[in-house]
Amino acid sequence: MTLRAAIYARYSSDLQSHASIEDQVRLCRRLIKERGWSEALIYSDAAMSGASTLRPGYQKMLEDAHAGTFDVLVAEAMDRMSRDQEDIAGLYKRLTFADIKLVTLSEGEINELHVGLKGTMNALFLKDLAAKTRRGLEGRVKQGKSGGGNAFGYDVIRTLDANGELARGERSINQDEAKVVRRIYIEFANGRSPRSIAHGLNNEGVTGPRNGSWGPSTIYGNWRRGTGILNNDLYVGLLVWNRQRFVKDPQTGRRQARINPETEWIIQDVPSLRIVDDELWQRVKDRQQNTRRQIAEGRDIRSERARRPRYLLSGLLQCGVCGGGFSKISQKHYGCSTARNKGTCNNLLTIRRNVIEEMVLAGLKDQLMQPEAYEEFIAEFNREANRLASSEDQEREHLGRDIEKVDGQIARLIEAIKSGVPGEAVKDEITALEAHKTALTSKLEIVPLPKPRLHPNLARIYRDKIENLIAALNSTDMVSEAAEAIRSLITAVRLVPVQDQLEIELYGELAALLSLGLANKHKHPRSNDPGVQVTLVAGVGFVEERTICRSV
Repeated sequence: MTLRAAIYARYSSDLQSHASIEDQVRLCRRLIKERGWSEALIYSDAAMSGASTLRPGYQKMLEDAHAGTFDVLVAEAMDRMSRDQEDIAGLYKRLTFADIKLVTLSEGEINELHVGLKGTMNALFLKDLAAKTRRGLEGRVKQGKSGGGNAFGYDVIRTLDANGELARGERSINQDEAKVVRRIYIEFANGRSPRSIAHGLNNEGVTGPRNGSWGPSTIYGNWRRGTGILNNDLYVGLLVWNRQRFVKDPQTGRRQARINPETEWIIQDVPSLRIVDDELWQRVKDRQQNTRRQIAEGRDIRSERARRPRYLLSGLLQCGVCGGGFSKISQKHYGCSTARNKGTCNNLLTIRRNVIEEMVLAGLKDQLMQPEAYEEFIAEFNREANRLASSEDQEREHLGRDIEKVDGQIARLIEAIKSGVPGEAVKDEITALEAHKTALTSKLEIVPLPKPRLHPNLARIYRDKIENLIAALNSTDMVSEAAEAIRSLITAVRLVPVQDQLEIELYGELAALLSLGLANKHKHPRSNDPGVQVTLVAGVGFVEERTICRSV
């Protein structure tokens, strides 16, 4: 009787292409013809890792094997079936039970000796290869070169070494991306949340890592693992390698990160790759530490919102003499911290908190009530509403398709059980798929349903909010988001002593906005107050709003 031979082919998603499957099938067909067998079926998995058996072609092959559809299974090599010793041993047991031979082009007809020795040899080879690879990477890192991958803010330098081979691990600063990195650090240190920073970057069309969009996790990351823009030591000129390792979950086949002891980390100084100065880095670390402490204390606060500035201009005020911070020295007044704490600055003038805040907010309110500002608000609202609605629709559609895909995988496994495949063989896979489906369903439930694209009372809401801007910023419901929006428009506020007065220099987009109002001859909101004088000063690349305020 002529034996019915089935073919299994697979290629990974890393270094191979779909042509690899065609090559494997061609070679297997040659063997089948030489042995005088008849070709029954072809099973294949494209761009699927051999580390997991959750592959549709592989599962279909197991189902047909149990049903007696073929007598011989042919593959290029054992590692096409699986790279895992446990999985290949389980496959061999199932095929043997079904009285099916396993034949490969590399090893011939497989028996218990092949499964044991070949699996052990493969495991030892991979372990030795991993050790040699790590040794080479460690040597590269100790030379100040990259151990693999590339971070946002840097370019890969591709040059040839003295031997004419491609030099690996060389990096240089990408100045455009470095500006984005510094912006993220400044905005976070000043109290802006990762979510708000991400929204701002996306709205401006700033491309994120790997040419993608920005999200809160991309910015905040995981401080233990050193992931995320805010946790990358390379930005302060420190190359950290071997911070974590990856292990495979035997049930799901997926890799999980594990933190290595700090004694095993390899740290190398690379000052030429520094993007962020130590002071700004420490401000970010301090805020992150405060966030973790508040969460550990059990406060009802989300990590990205923790430790926001209490007042509108907190952290933005700078002394015009020493460059140090202007902080609260009493319940109502700001003063130079360096002058009072270290005595190395002679700027002893102070300013009331409500005076400087009301000047900024009143000027903003006056400018936002202009017709041009309202028209721009309506246009931007429509653009954002359409974008969000489209994004939410796409997200719901994608999640729905993913759930249908998982349902199909579960259904196929259940059919395999009905056909006689032992339930224990696929129980873990079904459990993993059901857990994945539950997670997808939970995500789908929180995606907002489509909303009206234009609010019917938008004009009235806009007018009311602007009229009550200061009150809204002082309310508990609005202070976090509204104050954050205002702060995001301010880069710094410098207070320079001129005789017995403080000259206030406002830097950032808000300064330019207020200057537009002055250019149009709108009266400054506090220009009649004692000790207040308004002038415009041309800055480098932007316009500064400079206000003179007598020390009070």
